[in-house]
Formats: sequence, structure tokens, C-alpha cells
Amino acid sequence: MSVAFDHRDPGTPEQTWADAAPWRSAPPLRLTADAVVVLAAHPDDETLGAGGLVARCHAVGIPVTVVVVTDGGASHPLLGDERDLARERRSETVEAVADLAPSAALVFLGFDDGRVDEQRADISERVNAVLSGFSDRAVLVAAPWWGDGHRDHRVLGEIALDLGAPTVEVVGYPIWLWHWATPDAVDTSGWRVLHLTDAERTAKSGAIARHRTQVEPLSPLPGGEAIVHDGMRAHFLRDDEVYVGAPPTEETSADIAAFDDFFRRHDDPWGFESRWYEARKRSVLRASLPRASFARALELGCANGVLTAELADRCDDLLAVDASEPAVRAASGRTRDLANVRVEQFMLPGAWPDGRFDLVIVSELAYYLGADDRELLARRIRGSLTDDGVVVACHWRRRIDDAATTGDRVHHELSRSLGLHRIARHEEADFVLDVFATAPGSVAEREGLA
Repeated sequence: MSVAFDHRDPGTPEQTWADAAPWRSAPPLRLTADAVVVLAAHPDDETLGAGGLVARCHAVGIPVTVVVVTDGGASHPLLGDERDLARERRSETVEAVADLAPSAALVFLGFDDGRVDEQRADISERVNAVLSGFSDRAVLVAAPWWGDGHRDHRVLGEIALDLGAPTVEVVGYPIWLWHWATPDAVDTSGWRVLHLTDAERTAKSGAIARHRTQVEPLSPLPGGEAIVHDGMRAHFLRDDEVYVGAPPTEETSADIAAFDDFFRRHDDPWGFESRWYEARKRSVLRASLPRASFARALELGCANGVLTAELADRCDDLLAVDASEPAVRAASGRTRDLANVRVEQFMLPGAWPDGRFDLVIVSELAYYLGADDRELLARRIRGSLTDDGVVVACHWRRRIDDAATTGDRVHHELSRSLGLHRIARHEEADFVLDVFATAPGSVAEREGLA
């Protein structure tokens, strides 16, 4: 969003916002994440927009990391080199974050102020590096709102939305919105509210005062005015902080007609028979099975049956299913001499085979399904397992143009929605494989070796 405003203008009075309170009906911001990361385009953004959140995390014991992206050195360009603003603002932020959350981790990335868009790729890489330290934990990322009007805020918000990490939820915190907008003209859909305690408001007020270069004039000359004047500052002393949820993504399941056409045009789709990568991946999958044999197994998305044939000697009864008719025909021909194998066509996950299974294989399938279908798939799998059931999921990790999501997100969702014990995990640059079971215990433990 492009908005023209001047920080020296009085802006919309806080009393106007307080009287209308457009956030009054918004649901609360629920802190269910394992960790919180607050991104700030400039030193002070984290305090103004999310200071209460930082203080709340400290109070309830949620690890919080504040990442300040730019050095903030361009806040008063007319002053020239008269003061080392970057150094001063860094010191102010250290003090402010300590007021809010002594336990918080603080990371300064040091990019040039005012050039977030030009440095977008490098900033995204550095932010992703910070998030990689949280492994498979659920993380709430609070970033400047992508509709805030200030270019650096907008771009950093967009960077946050594009992070793509499967365990990350993104919310935006407005700052300049309160200055240039009016209550009757804001879209409150997606808003969430954090109601601050007295202690959190006190800590936030003190932390804002730490940012002296922003809340106090630096010079009586033009260009030395306070960036956050008293009228602007009042917006951040209210009882509530507002956060905007990430816009919903349109995830739809892939069109089965495209797969039908693909299977008709290729004798060896995706190189199942010709590529060492595929042969090795199947060997890893077979080696990951925690038992020598299974009574009744279900393979979801069997394609042309190459994996099906290799699973047959580990299963007393194996049902392989696929939504594509040409794929089912190819898999049936490949396994026609295997008496313990059946191949059937099912439009997964809406249609589902009867009975229960002690092994379910879902390989290179789930990322083609939209969010609702992935949720249904997990429920179907869970409801089909026997009391000693095992689920093996294996998916390509790199981006696929016609897929609804990524393999990493699929596995994160499965780990949460299945409600099973993860007993094995294999992860490399190209694919990820997880083994989930209804009962805990490693192979050695099951055999009395450990």
C-alpha cells in the first residue's frame, strides 16, 4: 500500500481512535507458539508496535527474539553527519528491550536504513537463518504490517509473509496506520488484539522513552523534529496492541486431469525406474519400516506402482490406490502377478477404502492437496489405523510449481494433526521422511535390545 503522509503532521488524534475503538470486536491474539520472533524495520518499531507482546512473552516464559533489520541511521537525514544516529539508536534499543524483557534475545542485522526493498533478498536470507534456529518448533513472527504505508515497513512485512517456513505464523503490527488513517476507513478483518496488563503498559511506556532520538527533538533547526511526537506517541500508550493476521492463501488441490494426461504421455513418470535418486529414496523408505512385515497395508498415491511392487514382500495384504485412472492401470499391470496386492482408483481424500490398516504409506502426494483436503487426509489416515498402526510419509522438499504447498509444511502438519509418536525421521536437502506410530518405542526397544 502506498500512502502519502508526513510525520510532522498532527495526524489522527488518539482520542478519535479511542472513541471509535475499531479493535473492540476483534478476537484476542492467542500465544500458543513455542517461541516468538519480533521483526523491526528500524530500532524502535519493536517497542512501539509490539512492546507489549515482548513483555508478555517474558512474563509467561515464551522465548522471544527481537530482530532489528536496519541501523536506523537515516531517521534525520537533514542533520547529516552531525550525530552517529545508528550507534545511538542501537544503544537505545538495547535499553528498551531490556525494560520489556530482560530474557529476550536481541539481533541487529545492520542493513542500511531506507533501503529495505533494495536489500530484500539478503534480509530474507538473514531472517530465515534466525528462524532456522527454532527447528520444528511453532513460531509466531510479528513484523511491521505490510499495509503500514512506510516503504521499509511494507517491504519487511512482505518479507515476513514470504518466509514460507512450515512452522511459522505471521502477524503484522501497524505503526503509521494510526497516524494517517481514520477509524471509519480501516478494514478490521483479520485484526487481533493483545490486551495489556498494567505492568506491561508501564514497561512499554518506559521502553518508548528510551528511544530518545525518536521521541525528543534532536535540533531546533528544520529536520531535527521528533519523529514520534507526543500525538503519535499516544497511539502506543493505549491499553491494547493491534495485530493483523496474514491474508489467507488460496490453496486448492491439483486437477487430476493433468495427472491423467501426464501418465498417458510418460512410460516412466518422474523417472521412477531410471533415476538413482528415486531408487535410493525407495530403499530409504523400505529401510525405515519399523517391522519386518505388516498384516494389512495401504499405499496412498501409488502412481505407476514401482514402490508398490517393492513393498509387496513386506505386506501380507497391500492395497495401493491412486486417483488417476492411467496410473491405476499401469500399477495394476506391474503387480498383476503379486497375489497379495490390489490396485484401486480412489479420489482421495474424499473417497476412502474400508477397513483398518497397520501400515499407511503417503509418498509424494499430500503437497498436491489444498489445506482442507490435507486436513481431511490426516483424519482419514488416523481413523484407518489399527492399535499398532504405522504411518510413513515421504515428500520432496523443494518447491513444485503446480503443488499447493511444500513437503516441509506437509510433514509439520502431519506431525501435529495425526497425534502420533514420531519414531524416526530422515531429512536431507531433497526429501524428508517421517515414521509415525500409535505406540512409542524404537525398533531396538521393541526387540528388547534397549
